[in-house]
Amino acid sequence: MVMKLDDLTNTNSHSGTYAEIIKTLTLVDPDYDTSFLKKVYSDIVCLFNGDFPGYRASNTKYHNLEHTCSVTLATARLIHGLHVQGQMFSSRIIELGLIAALFHDTGLIQTKKERGGTGAQYTIGHEERSIGFMGKYLTARGFSAEDISDCSHIIMCTNLTLPLTEIPFRSDEIRSMGKVLGSADLIAQIADRNYLEKLPLLFLEFKEARMPGFETPLELFKNTGEFYHSVARTRLAEEMGNVSSAALFHFKKRWNIDRDLYAESIMNNIKYMKKINEDCAESFDCLLKKIRRK
Repeated sequence: MVMKLDDLTNTNSHSGTYAEIIKTLTLVDPDYDTSFLKKVYSDIVCLFNGDFPGYRASNTKYHNLEHTCSVTLATARLIHGLHVQGQMFSSRIIELGLIAALFHDTGLIQTKKERGGTGAQYTIGHEERSIGFMGKYLTARGFSAEDISDCSHIIMCTNLTLPLTEIPFRSDEIRSMGKVLGSADLIAQIADRNYLEKLPLLFLEFKEARMPGFETPLELFKNTGEFYHSVARTRLAEEMGNVSSAALFHFKKRWNIDRDLYAESIMNNIKYMKKINEDCAESFDCLLKKIRRK
């Protein structure tokens, strides 16, 4: 049987995803101290589920807990792939990178006082909200201002409209980790087995956020192919320095699979999306039937 990306880890299982993240980290450093990461991961799960003091449960259907888990796993995989290639990160930077992955979309979660609508209304600028929450969390747990600043700059790399040249990284190592997270955020989404099925959910988030250029779900779907070719692929290759290619080295070392399963899954999604656009023309009903794959 030819293995596919979703055969390896079920990112709907936050416990299973955590176990694979830890397994991946031990390949980088067998003595890596995962105690704080375990605490943060547990708190993020509580946050999304509505069990964190002062916050409502996550109510965005696209940017949900599964998305955060899959991005964090992709971050760990790229860190490992780069390690295999000889690019090492310090334990401190690895921890900050994974913390940044776990917090990168927490700005879409509402406080108890924010009762109107859903967290999707904060889509534009949610990175700053995420950074604010992360800063309060880490400050309360004794992290230095320098750590929090570095973690903030890593999170900023998930903002598609922000050039990395505008982020005041303190070191090349922090910049490199920012590229890892920025890449992981993109490939985890577009490689998702259910990416096409989830696009109508993303449309609802964009609609509530009043983002221009997406008047109907069909329009969003048709524009996604162009988004990949003009924005995502270019950003991965140029802005992020093609660090996503390190995934190949992870899959070869961890699973003995000499293929980049993220790249394969992305190509399959984009290829199927093109076929649907050709088959369905202006029919959204047709599109909905096509994207419900077995």
